[in-house]
Amino acid sequence: MTEEYIQVITAIEKRADAEEIANAMVEKRLAACVQIVGPIVSTYWWKGNIERKEEWLCILKSKKDLYDELEKAIKEIHPYETPEIFALSVVAGSNDYLNWLSREVKRI
Repeated sequence: MTEEYIQVITAIEKRADAEEIANAMVEKRLAACVQIVGPIVSTYWWKGNIERKEEWLCILKSKKDLYDELEKAIKEIHPYETPEIFALSVVAGSNDYLNWLSREVKRI
């Protein structure tokens, strides 16, 4: 069976928290790489009000079969009540990069 790859995205208020997520997910081998982008500005509805907040975006590179474990691990350390956690399918990528990614994440 061919491996399926994903990018998981989560946003968080503090850079230090983004770095904690990045380190934890790579150390647990749930992600081969985490890029931290920011600061960004997010505008959204929350509890009946429009909020605007500076945040840091984490982009995690992983495999689809690790998603449930990855989501659980993010939620364990993410301080938000309802964190944004999206998984996007990777439809194509460099064979060399995808092979590296497969070697660096957990085996199921």
